[in-house]
Amino acid sequence: MVLRRILTTAASGFDKTVGAAMLVRGDMIRSFDPAGLGPEARIELLEAIRTIYDKPEHFTASSSFFGEATIPHVELARVRLLGGPDPGMVLDASWPSEFEPLEEGVRADYLGHALNRTATARLFLHATPRPVVILVHGYRCGAFALEERLWPVPWIFELGLDVAMAVLPFHACRAPKGTALFPSPDMRFTIEGFRQAIADLRALAALLCDRGAPAIGVMGMSLGGYTSGLWATIDPTLAFAVPIVPCASIADVARAVGLLVGTPEQQAAQHQAIESTLRVVSPLGRPSALPPDRFLVVGAAGDKITPLDHARRMAEHFHAPLETFHGGHLLQFGRADAFRAVRRMLARLGIIETRHAAA
Repeated sequence: MVLRRILTTAASGFDKTVGAAMLVRGDMIRSFDPAGLGPEARIELLEAIRTIYDKPEHFTASSSFFGEATIPHVELARVRLLGGPDPGMVLDASWPSEFEPLEEGVRADYLGHALNRTATARLFLHATPRPVVILVHGYRCGAFALEERLWPVPWIFELGLDVAMAVLPFHACRAPKGTALFPSPDMRFTIEGFRQAIADLRALAALLCDRGAPAIGVMGMSLGGYTSGLWATIDPTLAFAVPIVPCASIADVARAVGLLVGTPEQQAAQHQAIESTLRVVSPLGRPSALPPDRFLVVGAAGDKITPLDHARRMAEHFHAPLETFHGGHLLQFGRADAFRAVRRMLARLGIIETRHAAA
């Protein structure tokens, strides 16, 4: 227990020094309010954006907002072969992201980034199709070389699953000069970014289903946890969803890192305005499309970037179990216990063979 407390404290300190600096880069602070708007003007702007997107049909019929899943025309490039007792192949997949922003005022800027108009994923495939887990990365991540170290890909593959590592809009190879432009201080850009993320993920799922995958689920970290939770509110075909150290509220993050201005009352009003504006793309904005037994939320006791309250809120919203480990957001000490809980859930659901439940 003493060692665990020491590790938790160390992980929390690392989150504060490295993670906060990553979230609160100078360019983000400047661009959050480029016109120098005061608190009331900010709220008026957010309300104007909310009226564009917050329409009843966007909540009652998600296809009117996120569109229908389509099988993309994909290009595949072989990366390497996988040896061992259960051999396979690693492929990089890319396809045109058939996405159009709803808001005319942001369309030209959004579509002006050519790199972002190509969606991409790295696939770890067995010789014959297996159930697939789609992994969704966090903010400022997504480079395949990094993601292969952040996720226990060999362990997941050895459970008998195929693996697909997706790249979110405006991240990694989809970002101009490596700069993540999403989420953005411009809430229109953020909303459209989540719409594109869901469209790209559903296209990837459709591609894998067409290949013969018998089931497809999603696991996401941080921003990817937010995105996987959002996906689980609109797509009942997902076999399971596992948000890990998820962000549940972008408004909470904005408040925590000091992006709200004015008196405490004015900051509270801005927080509420951000929540309302982003409700249409919030994992907490709709009920779950999945039953609770196909959902598991994982949080970290020492997380100082998206603290454990984020995971608790998401678990409560989805009526799902919450698994915790003692590390932090970036230094995830003890997360093996959480992945063992994931493994048990997958075995119970029949996604993996029961013999793997104790592997």
